[in-house]
Amino acid sequence: MRSIFTLLITLNASLVAQDNWSQFRGPATDGHARGDLPLSWNEKTNIVWKAKVHDRGWSSPVIWKNQVWLTTALENGHKLFAVCLDRKSGKVIHDLHIFDVKKPQRVAAINSYASPTPAIEENRVYLHYGTYGTACLDTSTGRTIWARRDLNCDHEAAAGPGGSIFLMGDLLIMNVDGRDVQYVIALDKATGKDLWKTTRSANYSKVPVNQRKAYCTPTLIPWKGGHQLVSPAAKAVVSYDPANGKELWKVLHRGWSIAPRPIFGHGLAFVIMDHDRPELWAIRPGGRGDVTESHIAWKQKRGMPARSSPVLVDGLIFAVNHDGIASCLDAKTGAVVWKNRLKGDYSASLLHAGGRIYFFNENAACTVIRAARQYEILANNSLGGERLMASPAAAGNSLFVRTEKHLYRIERSSR
Repeated sequence: MRSIFTLLITLNASLVAQDNWSQFRGPATDGHARGDLPLSWNEKTNIVWKAKVHDRGWSSPVIWKNQVWLTTALENGHKLFAVCLDRKSGKVIHDLHIFDVKKPQRVAAINSYASPTPAIEENRVYLHYGTYGTACLDTSTGRTIWARRDLNCDHEAAAGPGGSIFLMGDLLIMNVDGRDVQYVIALDKATGKDLWKTTRSANYSKVPVNQRKAYCTPTLIPWKGGHQLVSPAAKAVVSYDPANGKELWKVLHRGWSIAPRPIFGHGLAFVIMDHDRPELWAIRPGGRGDVTESHIAWKQKRGMPARSSPVLVDGLIFAVNHDGIASCLDAKTGAVVWKNRLKGDYSASLLHAGGRIYFFNENAACTVIRAARQYEILANNSLGGERLMASPAAAGNSLFVRTEKHLYRIERSSR
């Protein structure tokens, strides 16, 4: 266990030093960027490049050194692709056909067949299309090193894949939560072979099949000299030992179709618990077995996001629900510090950099506020109204923003 997390710490330190964005929500999985990101932009200002991306996908870009990777797919789901762009110029380095899918299930209009975000490290990129396949590629040649097509689940027609993969030391970890099967699995990142697999312990026998699924990405948290893997599922959020997949504790809830990624701070794991009636629960990670009655510090039941992951900054949790209700909560108590309505609908996860919170709505407009107890808008920006569902990425002093047909690199001009 110690060797795994030594590798993880080394990896994260390397990512920060090299200004990379390695996975969904960044190197530390928390939506924090460390560069001097731009405050204002539009289609004519502070755009380094704008690159067209073919077909359809809502995965976030991942960045390593001079490469930017993302996934896309035919709108009917029969062909799945990966695209690599040059970070400096936006020109295409690789445009790769990864998988064919003979009989894809229909996905909802809000989703795509390429919504899970890849993970990247030196010389390797890991692609994930949910039940339709997972693959490891050589980033210089585009050659497929290994591929898996057997990590399947039924997400129900009109739903589709959503949860992203998590690269941790030698492990590639993912949730597989469908109507038919529910488990967490760790693969050997070098070979793609199973290292451990743990079936969810929640009792689904009396749960309707459409309420057994989830779309979440697990998060690693530190706890008392070790680490835990916090992994939300339908009807329960569960903590596992990441070295072997052994269940440590669980908290039971009524929810399902969970998407936001958990965050951690002040000794608490903050987890969204439902899609239809989302609540934010603060959980103390200690204990063993079912800790539902003993380890919930507080709950916030109003105005919480079903899709967008929140961000924690200096003891404050910032969140926005789909209807544009932005909230600031005290992380220790759950008390509402302020609430305000933003324009538009929101699915993208929040981003923090330099004391600012970036809120991207589904029309590619971004409101930037100060990360503070007083609500203060710093800027309102727009990229012309193309649909936006993907969460932004950041590397160096640049924002990387994916809209329906394009990927933007946005950076403050030296002029």
